[in-house]
Amino acid sequence: MNSISNILVVCMGNICRSPTMEAVLKHQLAQTDCSIEIGSAGTIGYHQGSLPDPRSVIAGEARGYDFSGISAQQVKPSDFEDYDIILCADKSNRRDLLALCPSGLEDKIMLFLEFGDLNEHEIPDPYYGGTHGFELVLDLIEAASKNIINKICLSTR
Repeated sequence: MNSISNILVVCMGNICRSPTMEAVLKHQLAQTDCSIEIGSAGTIGYHQGSLPDPRSVIAGEARGYDFSGISAQQVKPSDFEDYDIILCADKSNRRDLLALCPSGLEDKIMLFLEFGDLNEHEIPDPYYGGTHGFELVLDLIEAASKNIINKICLSTR
């Protein structure tokens, strides 16, 4: 992974998991000397323009994360060219992204938790669950984010 300057994080609707990924990565990157732009999007456009789910914001802000400036948008064809890496929440998101991806750019698409030191491979969608689901999402994202930043920042030096 050389010269990574930006990362797109993706879930289905861009209101729960990917805004949380964006907020956590931005927060953790701000504590390093590594300069990487983070964006987020969803594979569907149903929530286009919506703010992150209030439950995600409440859980994230309780841990010190900032969700300001984040609103839902759908993945655009240009994102595959514009972003160096596209990290998605689950295998379904990955399949959807691969179906949209121009030929030759598929290697940019990875699961977010490929970087985690966990037994989990996917970030579960907390949308239809209770508060515990949003806490679990944060736990998984925080663990993997540290590894993402370490791997990318160390590889670009």
